[in-house]
Amino acid sequence: MKKFTRFEGAVAPLDRANVDTDLIIPKQFLKSIKRTGFGVNLFDELRYMDEGQPGQDCANRPVNPDFVLNKPRYQNAEVLLARRNFGCGSSREHAPWALEDFGFRVVIAPSFADIFYNNAFKNGLLLVVLDEDTVDRLFKAVEANEGYALDVDLERQQITTPDGEQLSFDVDAFRKHCLLEGLDDIGITLQDEDAIREFEVGHRAKRPWLFRDNASTSA
Repeated sequence: MKKFTRFEGAVAPLDRANVDTDLIIPKQFLKSIKRTGFGVNLFDELRYMDEGQPGQDCANRPVNPDFVLNKPRYQNAEVLLARRNFGCGSSREHAPWALEDFGFRVVIAPSFADIFYNNAFKNGLLLVVLDEDTVDRLFKAVEANEGYALDVDLERQQITTPDGEQLSFDVDAFRKHCLLEGLDDIGITLQDEDAIREFEVGHRAKRPWLFRDNASTSA
């Protein structure tokens, strides 16, 4: 998982509440576990006018011109602005995979579904909770100003708007550490790689009968 550093990213507004994980990445795309290649099908039902299928070339699919991510002014956005209860519905890590693969590094909303919240942080996606009044103001600012971008500083837990307003946000200390250091669950475990290897060597020495191969056993 890559480290999360301070950055300035353009904002795309998704003005709807209760966006569930099946809307983020529909169920037919859940067969792969490669973590990549899902961005083209992010919000598939909203982005395209037809029904998408796994492995389909999306280059020639009819797009919905009214969907926010299809509008030229929101291309290359790295911050997604959403409404309350984002990521509700069934648990699937493919949802944060799709958001990240599309290019989003931060999602801002008044609230998130618990399971999605956990999955997002474990996969390098920063979720920022701001109150509804602040989110409303951001939606209005994004709509009124093409190219609207936010400076996101995880270390200071602060977002700075183009006019200099500073918005503080809370984040669990452990999740913050993992994002800053680029540590997923496997990365955290590998920090103790030497201790794990030492245990395995000692365990094998004390109980060698547990490690006999099938050939030795059958003989």
